[in-house]
Amino acid sequence: MATEEAKPALPPNFTHKIEQGTRFEPEAARYHLYVSLGCPFACRCLTAMYLKGLDHAIGVSVTHPTWQRTRPEDDKDEHLGWVFRAPTDPPLSSSTGHGSFGCEGCVPDDINGAITVRQLYDMAGGTSGKYSVPVLWDKKEKTIVNNESAEIIRIFNTAFNAVAKHPEVDLYPEGPLRAAIDDANDWTPSVFSQVYGCGFATTQEAYDKAVEAVFGGLDRCEEVLSKQRYIAGSELSEVDIKLFQSLIRFDSAYYILFKACKRAIRDYPNISGYVRDLYSNPAFSRTVDMYHIRVSYFGSMPALNPYAIVPAAGEPWWEQPSDRAERFGAAKH
Repeated sequence: MATEEAKPALPPNFTHKIEQGTRFEPEAARYHLYVSLGCPFACRCLTAMYLKGLDHAIGVSVTHPTWQRTRPEDDKDEHLGWVFRAPTDPPLSSSTGHGSFGCEGCVPDDINGAITVRQLYDMAGGTSGKYSVPVLWDKKEKTIVNNESAEIIRIFNTAFNAVAKHPEVDLYPEGPLRAAIDDANDWTPSVFSQVYGCGFATTQEAYDKAVEAVFGGLDRCEEVLSKQRYIAGSELSEVDIKLFQSLIRFDSAYYILFKACKRAIRDYPNISGYVRDLYSNPAFSRTVDMYHIRVSYFGSMPALNPYAIVPAAGEPWWEQPSDRAERFGAAKH
């Protein structure tokens, strides 16, 4: 996590592609996706998988929403990270011993029997010290294929069309739309990356800089979405997947925990309508588990919330219908 301001993330340790004629061939039932439903980056991959209709071909395991000690037997190892539990397992407290958080929605690792995500990296020979989700795992080679969400989205978009239920869905199409997607990929991170700079700033100057970036990005989103249904134009694309997973967390987590409270998403007419529009698509709504989201943020960041108190939830405004299809026309997918 960032401290002074939003710092670059550690580089991913695994950036392989899945392609015909390579070590990693596109095959049904060969690959497994490890996610946290609290993590926006992991949930991006789930959305892409559902949009393409790949959930019959790729398995999924879901971590508990709180971070725990990943080597509790080693008193000198204080690393905190994602752990696996079965939904019927006893509740876990936060890493500081506060709260009691059930395991509903968790899916254990029945592929490798891992108890922590860190163990997957150890099995695969990971060396970066980044034990993050998502993790795309190859059951045949017994290693991590990729752990970068943007790259996994593109793998799902093209590699498995032979087995996808929706091969016609193209989240990064060639042609004029691609340039608009590339442009949006350049400026939208001001929303979903800089918001961490708000939460972890240790000076007023750093906080002010991050807030300016976040809400400047949101103002641009509001303007763009006043003219078209999606961020890159009239078609749903990968950039909508990325942005949605941050916007759906904003009011329930970032606004409170990260002090990104200049304005709530529900107060932006076009952005909030856009979120409701996307949420009406099951490929998006299936990835939204507000229990996991709220517990993940409020239960796993003791520097910001030492007693792991989860605030009362507001009304789920994102479940209300949207008129964007009527305003801008039906989407291609």
